[in-house]
Parts: sequence; C-alpha cells; structure tokens
Amino acid sequence: MPGSVGGPRILLRRLREVMAEPESAQKRLDKIVVLIASNMVAEVCSAYLMNGARELELSATEGLKPTAVHATRLKVGEGLVGDIAAHARPLNLADAQSHPGFAYRPETGEEIYKSLMGVPILRSGKVVGVLVVQNRTKRHYTEEEVEALQTVAMVLAEVVAAADLVTEQQEERLLGRPTSVHIVGASFSEGIALGHAVLHEPRVHVTKLIAEDTELELKRLEQAVYALRGSIDDMLETEDLSHAGEHREVLQAYRMFANDRGWLQRMLEAVKTGLTAEAAVERVQNDTRARLQRAADPYIRDRLHDFDDLANRLLRQLTGVTLASLSANLPSDAIIIARNMGPAELLDYDKSRLRGLVLEDGAPNAHVSIVARAFGIATVGRAEDILENIEPGDAIIVDGDTGEIYIRPSQEVIASYSEKARFRARKQEQYKEIRGEPSVTLDGHDVALYVNAGLQVDLPHLEEAGAHGIGLFRTELQFMIASTLPSLREQIELYRAVLDAAGDKPAVFRTLDIGGDKMLPYMNLAALKEENPALGWRAIRISLDRPALLRHQVRALLTAAAGRSLRIMFPMVAEVAEYSRARALVDKELARLDKFGKERPASLEIGTMLEVPSLAWQLDALLPLVDFVSIGSNDLLQFLFASDRGNPRVATRYDFLSPAVLSFLRHIVVKCDEHKTPLTLCGEMSGRPLEAMALVGLGLRRVSMSPAAVGPVKMMVRSLDVGRLEAFMAGLYGLPDRSVRAHLAAFAEEHGVAV
Repeated sequence: MPGSVGGPRILLRRLREVMAEPESAQKRLDKIVVLIASNMVAEVCSAYLMNGARELELSATEGLKPTAVHATRLKVGEGLVGDIAAHARPLNLADAQSHPGFAYRPETGEEIYKSLMGVPILRSGKVVGVLVVQNRTKRHYTEEEVEALQTVAMVLAEVVAAADLVTEQQEERLLGRPTSVHIVGASFSEGIALGHAVLHEPRVHVTKLIAEDTELELKRLEQAVYALRGSIDDMLETEDLSHAGEHREVLQAYRMFANDRGWLQRMLEAVKTGLTAEAAVERVQNDTRARLQRAADPYIRDRLHDFDDLANRLLRQLTGVTLASLSANLPSDAIIIARNMGPAELLDYDKSRLRGLVLEDGAPNAHVSIVARAFGIATVGRAEDILENIEPGDAIIVDGDTGEIYIRPSQEVIASYSEKARFRARKQEQYKEIRGEPSVTLDGHDVALYVNAGLQVDLPHLEEAGAHGIGLFRTELQFMIASTLPSLREQIELYRAVLDAAGDKPAVFRTLDIGGDKMLPYMNLAALKEENPALGWRAIRISLDRPALLRHQVRALLTAAAGRSLRIMFPMVAEVAEYSRARALVDKELARLDKFGKERPASLEIGTMLEVPSLAWQLDALLPLVDFVSIGSNDLLQFLFASDRGNPRVATRYDFLSPAVLSFLRHIVVKCDEHKTPLTLCGEMSGRPLEAMALVGLGLRRVSMSPAAVGPVKMMVRSLDVGRLEAFMAGLYGLPDRSVRAHLAAFAEEHGVAV
C-alpha cells in the first residue's frame, strides 16, 4: 500500500531496475509513470518537464490521452501544474476542478478525474518538472503518499538530467574544445579581476540514491549529524575564533541551524521512504533551497547559504570527501565562485591571493558584499547559472564595474582586460601616493572624506584609506549576524572598538535601521507581511514603538564613549516630532548615568539622517534642534521617485544626477548653511567621482563612502576648481532633461577633473 513502510521502498527498487534498462530516455520515462500509477493506486500519473522555452510540457503519461504527450504545454504559474512549479511546493486536492487555479486542457481527457496530487521535480533547488497523480474519486492523499511521491520525484530528477540532449556547447567541452561563456550579473564591488576559478564549495555528487538497508542509513545519518555538530563546536572553541567577532557570530548561527530538530527530522523521514542518507540530505537541501529562493523576506533568502553550507558539510561527513584548507593550494590569482557565502567565509581566504568573487545569488548590501568592497575585491553577484558553466581552474575575467563575467575568455578579451587591469593598477598606486595629502580643491576648499562601516573588519581601512573619520557606522549589522539579540556587554565592546580605531577622528553611529530589507532572525518582523516594507514599520518607527530597544542601544553607546566624544544619529526620521521623541530617550539615558554616578561622554552630538523627503520641508524647525544632518542618498532617491531600489526593473530608471535630485539636494544645502548646521552625505552617490564632483558643486563639503572609494574621490577633489563648477551647475538645475550626467562629464573632461 502507498502509506505502508514497504511501499515506497518497493517502488524505488523497481525504479532502479527500469533506470538500468538499455532503452531510450522516453521509453524509460513511459515505464516509470506506469510504475508509479500502479504503486500509488492512481488512475493517472503524468510527468511534465521543463522544455527549452521554459514551459511545462507533458512528456509522459499513464491515464491521459497519449496524443497529448509533447502537445500539452503550460507556462510556469498557469494551472495547478504551473502553480506547483512556480512555488516549488506540493498540491494535494480532493476536488482539483473546483480549485480557482485549475486550467482545463481538452486534449488530455482529464475532465473525468477529480482528485490530484502533484509535487515539483527538483534538481539543485531548481524546478525541472512536475510529477502528478490523479483519480476519478474525490480523495485526499495521505501525508505518507505525498512524501513517497516527493521521493520518487527526486529519483526522476536524475533520469531527467541523464536524458538531456547534449548541446553543441556541451559537446565541444566533451571533445576538449573550451567554449567561452559570457554572463552578465550585477556589480557588487568595482574592480577588474583576471584569474582562475576556485569553487568555494565543491559539489558533492550523490550517485547512490536508493538504500539497501534503511536502518543502516538512519544510523549513518544520525552519526554524521552528531559529528557535524561536534566539528562546529570545536571551531568555536579554537583560540583564533574565540574572539573573532563576526566569525564567531556566524558560526554560532550555524550551530543553531545544525541543532535544529526539524532539519534532522525531515532528513530521517526521507531516509525512511527508501533513500540513502546522502540522497535524503540532498532532497531536504533541494526542498529548503526551493522554498527560501521564493521567500518574500530578504533576510530569509539571505539565510539560504547557511543551510546550503550545513548540507554540504553534512554530505562531506557522509561521503568522506574532505575539504582542504581554503587557502591551501590556492592559486595566486584566485577568483572564488559560490552560490552565496557569509563574510566570515570570505575572510578565511588568503587575501594576497584573492582577486575576485562571483556569487550566483547575493545582494549588494549583504554582509559579504560589504566586506568585499572594504577589501577592494571585484565582485559580481546574481550571476545566473555560473556554477553550471564553470569548472575548477577555468580561466575567468570578472568586471566589477559592469557586472560582466567571461569564462574561458578568448585571447582578444584577455588582452583587452589585461590593459584595463594595468590601467587600474596604475591608478591604485596614484591613490596610495596621495593618501596622506590633504583633500583640498585647486581653489582652496577643504572637502572632508569619511568612510562608511558596520563590521569590525572595516575599521583598519579608516587609516589605510586616509579618511577623516567614520561618517556612518551601521550598528544594525551586529544585530543581523547574531543569532540572538546582542547583549549590552557585546554592544559596548563593539562600540569601544570603533572609537578606539577612530582615535581622534570622528565616528558617527547610526542607531538601529532594521525592518524593510533588513530583518533580524529573532524578531517577528517577517510576520508583518507588509505590502511596501520600505515604506513600512522600520528604523526609527520600530525604535519609537519599542523604546526599550533604543534605550538599550543608547546605553551601550554612552557607556562605551565615557570620557570621549560621541556622535549619534537616528535613521529614517520623517518629521521633527519623531526626532524630538528619540532625543528625549537619549536624555533619559543621560539622566540615568548621572543617577548612578557614571561618567558621561566628554562631548555628545545628536543628529538625524535625512532620507524621507517630508523632513526637507521642516528644516527651519529641525535644524535648531540638531547638531548635524546626514543625507542618506540611497533611500532618499527611491522615496523621491517612488522607485523601489530593490526592483531591477526600476532600480536604475532614475539618475542621481537628474535636475530633480540636484535641485532637491541644493535646497537642503542652502538651509543647512543658513542655520550653520554641519551636513554630510553618505550613500552610493558620494563614492563615485563624477557624482561626488556634483555634490561638491552643490556646496557639500563632507561626504562619506566605502573605503575603496576614498582614493578616487580624493584625486577628483584635488583636480577640481569649485568656483568654475558652481557657476557651471547654476544653469543645470532648471533643465527638463532626465539627467545632466553628460553635461557634468563634459565639464570634467574640459577642465581636467579626474573622474
């Protein structure tokens, strides 16, 4: 019976026999659907496979009309089969035709069948097809039957993979003729890298799927999980990681996931259906990856690489495939290729040998991207199918400026990029030479260049970049990479480390900016399911609604800065009243210090981010209350244009250098000058020489950027005559153009400004 313990195992054994038969892939597939229908006591079993047009094509059936095979097609998301593919989840319906998503195809003859159960066919977390069983009677299939069909679908995925026609590109690789591949991703960190590919997590290929002895496989799995947990505990106890900040917190998160009972239980259940321990790990990994890739919560999607890492470690435990030290045998021009990774994993590599990083997934504001920018490592993310097109040791070029990747490039491409890389290297040497020089324009205007930071790994770059201080320290990153709310002591230690690194230079701490696209694993923010999270409950709104959270953080900042200078600013303030309420909480913490006789900071400045346009029209009321203002250009632009910067369709639709943006910023600069309030701009806009030139022309004299951007921006400043630029820009604010980028670039070229 389908629900019995022996049912799935018997089916898997018979499937193995069919797979071993010397017949065509189509004939094997035809036999498999007959076998499944018989074992599942189903009147219909159909396999829909993804074709070259990314449609679900009926490829084999037992029960539906044979003439529908290879004739019936559904788009992903169309009908019940398309819904299963779109969401990578099973459907179990007693009356399928009453479901609003049901799509009738008369050529199949399926109108007489009521009940339907379907599961996705997954390979490497991607949907390659859908497996469906149907019956005439209305019945709800049992959980055991759903589980059995999912197990069969995993085996079927191997049949599908083996049956793929050999493409011309694959044939050339088999014959030893290397084929160049060009992939366009997204730029996460600028730079040019030429080198050889190193797979961050070499794939463990599971070849044995069907178990001979289920009890033995259960024991193997439990022992491997126990060994995995022990290895993570051992890593946490090693001396070099016991005080390693981000390394330790990432490993603690891994330990939490490794000890998750649900994860182990799902794998044990998969083994009980007849899979080997390795196949069970891979099946649960595929299911988890499919779900997390489709999650709306950005934090949950970012956790995908944590689960992938654990599954890969567990597979190595089971197979005995050891992973050599990440830096051992690393080529001198290594370019790391990964689906995704954490910041601590990147830090494990020998930086002197690391040239570039390519991520199949990832986000520009993810921790690993921030670390890569801090080290000046050329990084491209969202490189679709990179892992399917590359082998260890392949020559590869990574263009972090444009987001382009060339695998096994031609000699002409190599020659072109070699010259481009040499040019950039000469530029880097020039930046080093002026590191200690003042950031002063040709006509004597001082322009202070600060760095943005958020991790301890960023701190050494303050001195290396020759910056004036830390213009933005993102305190939320400590909260995001921890598995639990950081304690008061942990916060104090981090803030002291930042102040120690800054020394006499200023450091501005932004209070928690969470919510929106920055979720915490231990707060139930995901349950909100907001329609527009960027406009929702986030940043100062959370802090004011949960004042204990803000007071806890302010207490840590005040304690860390005892006897020293401290600068605090609040994020996403939309009206003066919000600033006043937040400032009142700081005053309460100051009063608490006095009450307990604790030392105050030697000086304290409180400011606000200006990211919400509404605040710009309250500047006359706001500026007398604040000590400084910092413009957050990233959020400000998306709010100004109602354009989601996380949506690739509109993220680049509007330009920082549009008359609307420049006029708006000019209004803020003028108001701050009238009130003599220090103004800084931090965000992507300030880290690009041409945009930074425009900011100086607007009247800004303080900008904050990534450490790697300080050198290029300083060179621009030292080649600029501000008087000429201000006169030129006066004629740009009223233009009807979408962008004045071309006008500014022409000015720079005409006057020899280094942009």
